[in-house]
Amino acid sequence: MSVISMEHVSLRREDNQILDDVHLHVKEGEHWVILGRNGSGKTTLLEMMNGYMFPSQGRIEVLGNLYGQCDVREVRKEIGYISQTLIEKLTLRDPVWEVVATGAYAFLRFYQTIPDDVKAKAMNLLDEMGFAKLTNHPLGTLSQGERKKVMLARSLMADPKLLIMDEPCAGLDLYEREKMLAEIDRLRKRNITVVYVTHHVEEIVPLFTHVALIRDGRIAAAGPKHEVLTQDTIKHTYDVPVDIQWHDGRPWIRVRSGG
Repeated sequence: MSVISMEHVSLRREDNQILDDVHLHVKEGEHWVILGRNGSGKTTLLEMMNGYMFPSQGRIEVLGNLYGQCDVREVRKEIGYISQTLIEKLTLRDPVWEVVATGAYAFLRFYQTIPDDVKAKAMNLLDEMGFAKLTNHPLGTLSQGERKKVMLARSLMADPKLLIMDEPCAGLDLYEREKMLAEIDRLRKRNITVVYVTHHVEEIVPLFTHVALIRDGRIAAAGPKHEVLTQDTIKHTYDVPVDIQWHDGRPWIRVRSGG
């Protein structure tokens, strides 16, 4: 079954061609990473998957719903979304468990009594991530990496069928990045499809099965990660010559001398 189907998707803003005839198909059991340079169209693709933007041309179907012929607000109830803009909208003085609990209703904060079962679910998710001691701390007291993990827990509150992440490791140091990636890799235990945007090849943990490389608004290559991530495709996407090696299910690149 197709989770996401994008066919002949293009987006034009005046003289700027942002996306150009994009084809992308994500099936059940697959987890995708989208890679590309700044301004290549990665985040625009995610916004379209969420129904926040619509193409100038083309067809987008998500979780069996054809955009333009459905209520995207209902579709979004089955999609978890992590982005920096969402983090910035949250209230830093709210306790961590309450921030997580808002994900059950897609609220930014609560203004009424929170049901006991919702609070219990939020506490359990935090406990699974090793955050039991931080549940009552204000969100603003957490490190950047800890806040990203809270956002991951929040996105799982509604048991989404699809989880979309826009650069969740951006701005994290090596320690916090690896802790975040470990939590993301644990999603293999859940019945959920993951789409993940990043600039960094080394963030492709074993969870991910497929990769799409995007350059100048077009899909340069897409398919199983070991087939797509080659020295030639990376050079074509980034204009940088590299060597690529795989260790423990993760790819690592080294820029060639003179590159």
